[in-house]
Amino acid sequence: MAAYDFGPGHPMAPARLELTARLADALGLFDLPHVSLREPDTASDAELQRVHSADYIAAVRRAGEDPTASDPERGLGTEDDPAFAGMHEASARLAGASLLCAEVLLSGASVRAVNFGGGLHHASRERASGFCIYNDAALAVQRLLDGGVGKVAYIDVDAHHGDGTQSIFWDDPRVLTISLHESGLTLFPGTGFANETGGPRAPGTAVNVALPAGTGDAGWLRAFHAVVPQLVGAFEPEVIVSQHGCDSHANDPLTNLNLSVDGQREAATAVAGLAGRYCGNRWIATGGGGYDITGVVPRTWSHLIGIVAQNPVPVGTRVPEEWLEYVREKFGRNAPERMGDDVDIWWRSWEVGYDPADPVDRSIIATRKEVFPLHGLDPWFD
Repeated sequence: MAAYDFGPGHPMAPARLELTARLADALGLFDLPHVSLREPDTASDAELQRVHSADYIAAVRRAGEDPTASDPERGLGTEDDPAFAGMHEASARLAGASLLCAEVLLSGASVRAVNFGGGLHHASRERASGFCIYNDAALAVQRLLDGGVGKVAYIDVDAHHGDGTQSIFWDDPRVLTISLHESGLTLFPGTGFANETGGPRAPGTAVNVALPAGTGDAGWLRAFHAVVPQLVGAFEPEVIVSQHGCDSHANDPLTNLNLSVDGQREAATAVAGLAGRYCGNRWIATGGGGYDITGVVPRTWSHLIGIVAQNPVPVGTRVPEEWLEYVREKFGRNAPERMGDDVDIWWRSWEVGYDPADPVDRSIIATRKEVFPLHGLDPWFD
């Protein structure tokens, strides 16, 4: 899976995956008796064509065969998505991992699965974008639908808008896409505003909470709990698929949000709670963005793995010394020694009132006004 490699200096460093796997293993998460590791197959063209066009897949193959070529109209060979040898095969394996997650849920072999190498949410039907070639999360959602699942809720907590996944299911009433992200006014891809609510056959199934730059744990969690549980409850999905990009962290070099690992862990815990309450625990979690590869990504995604496995790692847990030593030797850095950032993540419930002068509350109000009435909810009281 580490073959998904745009080259030296690119933010999407495959070391993110290696370091996460090493930390999760050192924490004993892979040794839990009810956890199994599966090796994914490379997704076939037929599987990829459930959300991507045949012409686009062929273009990705050509880019991987001749990395000196470019196809900017399809987003290939650009600064964000430079072509590399074997691009199709590497991208299709990451996609195959999320398809495998969907398969184990459909078969009943598991109720929960995680692919922290996935979450490539910017890829659309015809185009690569934002470090994303094939949209594995959308493929997992589509495989669930094809397998007989009636409704799927997709929850995206990456700092960037989940634009590709939204576009793929824009007019599908069976899929609710919810994205909480930094406002497109200050961050790529420049979309994801409250008035983006779905196509004519699926009004209210696209939900966007565009948060102001600088939003921290308290504001982010307030926004999540003011919007997401109510809509998931009204939609009544059978499975949740979530994207857990951790680039919302204060130390991320590419974004302007101010969350902590503790806040990101709380977000994953909240999604787990929704899966337990509404979906019989059926939940597929993916990774996503996150570019502080030693300080943030491995800890956040190890927390995600523990939460998916219903064996959460306490934030006060000491990071295993063998992992810290590996980071020092390979990267010349001192990684954090605890699994949390030792912060207070208290957040104020929406039910106690709102402040229209507060920029976070204005974002919440905008989303609730646009979407809640389409689900039979009152934007002020539900």
